[in-house]
Amino acid sequence: MAHAALFDVDGTLVDTNHLHVTCWWEAFRQAGHQVAAHDIHRAIGLGSGDLVAHLLGEDRDREQDAGIAAAHKTLYATYFDRLAAFDRAGELLRALAGRGMRIVLATSASGRELTALRAAVDADDVIAGTASSDDVSAGKPAPEPVRHALEIAGCSAGEAVFVGDSVWDMRAAAGAGVRAVAVLSGGIPRGDLEEAGAAAVYRDVAALLDGLDASPFARPE
Repeated sequence: MAHAALFDVDGTLVDTNHLHVTCWWEAFRQAGHQVAAHDIHRAIGLGSGDLVAHLLGEDRDREQDAGIAAAHKTLYATYFDRLAAFDRAGELLRALAGRGMRIVLATSASGRELTALRAAVDADDVIAGTASSDDVSAGKPAPEPVRHALEIAGCSAGEAVFVGDSVWDMRAAAGAGVRAVAVLSGGIPRGDLEEAGAAAVYRDVAALLDGLDASPFARPE
């Protein structure tokens, strides 16, 4: 059985991906860029700087980067008091903690945004810590966020399972040598998640909770 459960937050525990898409779309529009919502959706999960670079390319006007990211942050902040966790998200964290696992969040969110996300999940009593974007030099798909989460959990890669919703999550977990479980609640196709390294795929965290005894959390590596 795993000793630690590492979780992405946006799109995994909290229903925010489409809010992010809307806010990024508007932030790009304000800066004079027409970026397709579909392309933005596929980039959700990257840190702000990496997302802008991914969508606008290397030949972009880099002096716009900070302004675009700031506009997204301001727009998204208007939703903080209305963020909603996916059904049974907190229940899943408590079920895993009840089995003796340390719960650690690994997310690109920080500051007030992270506070709002944790409030939506409403399971702070079982969350041992958070590896946020402020704590590492490189965000997902680099393995640093997952490795930092392992440090917080106090366990090795083989003793943990990571749960996320994006290909960036799966690649970060694979780079850190951690088994990855994917959920479809972020809107990314199953095949893409499996190709990126998902060992198992569930509809959402409620389905993972229902199938917990047969999941990678209950199986040795």
